[in-house]
Parts: sequence; C-alpha cells; structure tokens
Amino acid sequence: MVKGQNLSEKGKRDLVLVEKALDGDQLAYAELMEMYRESIYFMMLKMVRSEDDAEDLTIEAFGKAFNRLKQYSPSFAFSTWLFKIASNNAIDHIRKKRIKLTSMDSAFTNDDGDSVSIDVKSGEKNPAEETIHTQKVELMREIVKKLKPRYRDLIEKRYFQELSYEEIADDMQLPLGTVKAQLFRARAFLADMMKHTKDAI
Repeated sequence: MVKGQNLSEKGKRDLVLVEKALDGDQLAYAELMEMYRESIYFMMLKMVRSEDDAEDLTIEAFGKAFNRLKQYSPSFAFSTWLFKIASNNAIDHIRKKRIKLTSMDSAFTNDDGDSVSIDVKSGEKNPAEETIHTQKVELMREIVKKLKPRYRDLIEKRYFQELSYEEIADDMQLPLGTVKAQLFRARAFLADMMKHTKDAI
C-alpha cells in the first residue's frame, strides 16, 4: 500500500495502523476501533434513535470495514472511508426497518442484521411471521455453529443469550477491549457466511 501524500497527520497515523492491521496486528484493529467507536456510535444513534440498534450498527460498521480493509485506498482518510461504510449500513438498516415495522412501535435486530417487528402488547399475532422468524433463528444457529469456536461463543453469548459486553468479558475471562474487537470480527465472518446463504432464508 502506497502511503497517502495528501493525508493529514491524523490520516497518516491511521494509515500506519491500517497497514499494521493488514499485517495481522490485532492491537492495531483494537486501536482503530477505540479511536472511532464513540464517534461512530453517536452517528448511528442520531440516525436510528435506538441505543440497541446503534450499538449493533457500530459493531457491523467496524466488522464490515475490517473485513474490507484491503479495499481501503490511502488517497483519502481512513475515517472518511469508515464513516461512509457506517452511514451506508445505517441507511440500509433504516430502509429494512421501515419495511418491516410499518405501524409497529417496537423492533429488534435479529442475528442476520434484519429488523424484525414485534408487538408484545397486542393480543393478535401473525402466525406466518412468527414461523418465518423462528425458521430464521434456527438457520442462524446452524450457521453460527460453523464459525471458529471463539467467534461462535462470542456470537452466541451476545446475540442468543443477550449478554452485555461486560458479562461476556467476565464469563470468558477476557479484557473488555478484546471482547469488543473479536466480536467485530466475528460479526464480519458471520455476515460473509450469511451472504452465501441468503437465498436459503
């Protein structure tokens, strides 16, 4: 990768970390994540107005960026590239949510990243939608089983058991930063696997 000549000092610093990450330096991934996690999160929160969705979209944004790191061109700042990925991902999420939610007031993001509407206060449930959702969850569990053990455990604890990052860190006896960094990568691997099984869902 050729170093960007027109980058700011901050941009050049980021580029060094990107190059280290591409060489397999896990700490470089963690440092990039730590520098931009809060900014990405608040941008997501402003766009989707849901703390839970913003947290998941932040994870997805870093996961997609890290998975596509080889595609980054140093002709422009890494932060610009990262924020573009994050905003596009949020826009996709919003489009899906509007289609799924219709007039519903509540929703959750399921394991393949889709927003699924729920209405716990209503006495009427759509059996067809409930069946489809159940099938999706079952298929997701099968796909998750194919991940490497450490990534599989992270996904299961975060998205099936719905544990917090702190609870996962305590349970797995890992530093909180390590849990977050590895979960970003786990989500990227999962998204890639989902892309190849989308027609089956």
